[in-house]
Amino acid sequence: MTSYRARWVLPMSGPPLRDAWVSVSDSRVTNVGTGRAPGPVEDLGDVALLPGLVNAHTHLELSWMAGLVPPAGSMDEWIKTLLRVRRTGPVGGDEATVAAMTRAVGDMLGTGTALVGDISNSLMSVSVFAERQLASVVFHEILGFTSADPGAAVRDAQKRRRVSFSSKKTPDVFSAVVGHAPYSTAPALFAEIAAQHQGPAPLSVHIAESAEEVEFLHTGGGPMRTLLETLGVWTSAWQVPRCGPLEFLKRLGYLKPGTLLVHGVHLTVRELEQARDAEAVIVSCPRSNTWVGGGVPPIARFYGAGVPVAIGTDSLASTDSLNMFDELAALRRLAPEVDAARLLDSATRVGAEALGFGRHYGTIDPGRVASLVSVALPAGVRARPEDVEEYLVSGVSAADVTRLNVPSP
Repeated sequence: MTSYRARWVLPMSGPPLRDAWVSVSDSRVTNVGTGRAPGPVEDLGDVALLPGLVNAHTHLELSWMAGLVPPAGSMDEWIKTLLRVRRTGPVGGDEATVAAMTRAVGDMLGTGTALVGDISNSLMSVSVFAERQLASVVFHEILGFTSADPGAAVRDAQKRRRVSFSSKKTPDVFSAVVGHAPYSTAPALFAEIAAQHQGPAPLSVHIAESAEEVEFLHTGGGPMRTLLETLGVWTSAWQVPRCGPLEFLKRLGYLKPGTLLVHGVHLTVRELEQARDAEAVIVSCPRSNTWVGGGVPPIARFYGAGVPVAIGTDSLASTDSLNMFDELAALRRLAPEVDAARLLDSATRVGAEALGFGRHYGTIDPGRVASLVSVALPAGVRARPEDVEEYLVSGVSAADVTRLNVPSP
């Protein structure tokens, strides 16, 4: 057993502890406390020790697009550019794609991420997560605005998912088949995914990401309709739901307890309250929302509605890093009225629970995985817990973040 002493320990299951320690044995936390530490002690000095962060939404397989899809003024314009770049593909093919994914995982690990919710169309990320031993939930996303046999499409996706995972020795991995978004996935396909879904991984969906999406659901027209027609996938058989995005999911049985509502930029107060009552979770990715022209997420409104909020970075096609401390800083700029402690809670405990890993990650408690992150603290923020919490959400330099190499059993 080894104990790690730090100026501050943030268990996330309770208040910050000053001059505290965390004891670890066989890669698991055995105890947390103040005063005399058990066993050999490694003094980390003037740092904050917190649980590994949780990136609840990204697209690792788009990592090769870093720098290739510029910010856009509207969601449909960004999608057009993304699809054009994606059709071209990376120089070097799949090998280059995997290399970019591997670098991205290394960057996430290096900036304190311990658990990831990854959207994958190809399932290529499964091997990368397994090799780097990064805990993850891989959401096998399927699209199709028209679907001749939704049941068969979902069964085929479930089979691909099972085959992909059966050959990989992953330390901590869940998976699920999910739909993409209301403007890209047929209602019957959404309904079939929901009907065939089984835990422990939750459902996930991109929802209310842009005003264009909301307009499309209410009227059947606008830029999203034009985009579908341009891509040659529009069908006159699609019936305009004439409702908001949350009601759309509810009608299809997709709004289940635990469903991850990714983005939610244009959800109304009433819809957020309905999401709360349905026991769903908002996953906010503010830097990406601005990049793709979707709008500015109402962070304070999310928290005010009482719906659980997790945090994601989205992909390197819509942000310039997968660093969760960068994402926290974006939330802090947008919502200075939200307590720093709540933002940190979203990036750790809430994210872990949302992905189905609440018993293993997200807090520093006995029995949890000892995925510990150390952040160097300047002299001016060492005295009070609220100063430490504020510092951690206000733009931590990657150079000040260290992932502890806890001995394996």
